[in-house]
Amino acid sequence: MLELDAITAGYDPRTPVFRGASLTVGPGEAVGLLGPSGCGKSTLARVAALLHRPDAGRVVVDGRQVRGWRHRAPRELRTAIGVVFQQPRLSADPRLRLRDLIAEPLRATGRRDEAETRTPELAATVGLTDDLLGRRPHEVSDGQLQRACLARALSLRPRWLVCDEMTAMLDASTTAALVAAVETYRREHGAGLLAVGHDRVLLERWCDRTVQWADCAPGGV
Repeated sequence: MLELDAITAGYDPRTPVFRGASLTVGPGEAVGLLGPSGCGKSTLARVAALLHRPDAGRVVVDGRQVRGWRHRAPRELRTAIGVVFQQPRLSADPRLRLRDLIAEPLRATGRRDEAETRTPELAATVGLTDDLLGRRPHEVSDGQLQRACLARALSLRPRWLVCDEMTAMLDASTTAALVAAVETYRREHGAGLLAVGHDRVLLERWCDRTVQWADCAPGGV
C-alpha cells in the first residue's frame, strides 16, 4: 500500500500549498488524482515519490513509514517508486544520450552490466527505435524524450509508479502509446499507479478510480 495521510506541504512552512491531503493506492491499483492547475497536485506527487518532505503528515510505503526524503530515504524505498514528470526537458540531463538517460538508475545502483542488456529492452517497451538511442535530448521530440523518461522510470522495476501530468504536452498517439506501456508494465509486475492530471476523460479511462482534489485535500490552503 502507498499511503499519504494528512499531508501538509509546500515550499514555505508559513504558507503551505495545501493542508491535510490524504490518498491511498493499493498494490496493482491505478488511482487518478484530478484537479485544476495550481491546486497542489504536483507537490503531492513529489511527496508520494519521496522527492519532497512534507511539513506534516505521514507517508507509508508497503507498511513502512518514510523517515527520510530524496537521497536520505533508504535505497529500497527510493527504488520502489518510479516517477515521470510533466516536462521531460526539465527532468533529463541534456548531456546524456537517450541510452545513458535510460540506464542512469541502473548504473547509479551498481548494475552497469545489467544496463547493457536492459536498455534496449526498455527502449523497445516504450516504442523507441535503436537509432534514437544515440541522440541527446535536443535532437529528439518531446514525445520521444518522454518515452525515454518513462523507460528510465521503469528501469529498476518499481512497485509503484507516479505519473505527474505525464502526457500533458504530448499528442494523442504518443499519449496512447505511453499509457499502453504503463499498463503493460502494471499488468506484468502488479505495480500500483498514481496518475496526476486535469484531463478527466483520460484519467477515468485509464484508472480504476479517480479522486477529486477537493476530496483528497478538504482542508485546502
